[in-house]
Amino acid sequence: ATGIVSKIIQKEKGGYKITITDALDGHQVVDIIPPGPELLVSEGESIKLDQPLTINPNVGGFSQGDAEIVLQYPLRVQGLLFFLASIVFAQIFLVLKKKQFEKVQVSEMNF
Repeated sequence: ATGIVSKIIQKEKGGYKITITDALDGHQVVDIIPPGPELLVSEGESIKLDQPLTINPNVGGFSQGDAEIVLQYPLRVQGLLFFLASIVFAQIFLVLKKKQFEKVQVSEMNF
């Protein structure tokens, strides 16, 4: 996929708003570059898929999707919660069993 940088707007507080027109179907993609990185592209320039738009390799690239950061898989977190809940219940039942055993010992001492 290729695109053409159709518009570069410098923001007041720093950074850039780059509008890229897709060469195939003509739809426009707006990429916002935060303050700091220096641009490598200019208006009217033809760019390719995954071509960096800035000097900083971690910021901006044509057709890079923004996605959520997944810190843990939900199944792992659910498994951990289940495991911890089972430990809590096991501890409670052990304490109850100990209390029951103490009652039996006290009743045996009375005979």
